[in-house]
Amino acid sequence: VVGALAGFADGQATMVSLPAASAGAPEFKLLVLRQGDRAHAFANRCAHFGVPLAAKAEQLISTPLKSLTCNVHYARYAWATGACEAGECDGEALTPVPLVCNAQGGLCIGTPDDCA
Repeated sequence: VVGALAGFADGQATMVSLPAASAGAPEFKLLVLRQGDRAHAFANRCAHFGVPLAAKAEQLISTPLKSLTCNVHYARYAWATGACEAGECDGEALTPVPLVCNAQGGLCIGTPDDCA
C-alpha cells in the first residue's frame, strides 16, 4: 500500500518513499499524481539522465495536471503519460508504476488482485 487516495492532494504530484526491498538497498521513491478520484504514478527517475527528478519532495518541479520537470537538466514530461515534452529527452518517457485503488480507498502497487 502506497497510501490512501484521500491523503494525496487533488491535482498535485507527491513524492512517496517506500522501504527498501532488501537490507542495504536504497528506498524506492515514487511520484504519485492525483486527478480527482484517480491516481497514477511514475518512478522518480529522469528518463534523460537517470537521476531523480527531485532528491527531496520540496525540490519537485510540477505544473499541476500538466507536467513534471527534472530539476537537474529541466527535461519536462507530460503529467498524464510521462512522455517527454521538452528538453533532451526526445522519444523517452518516465517509467510508469501501476497503481490500483482498493475498496477501502488505499492505493496499491500492482494489479487489482494484488490489492484486494
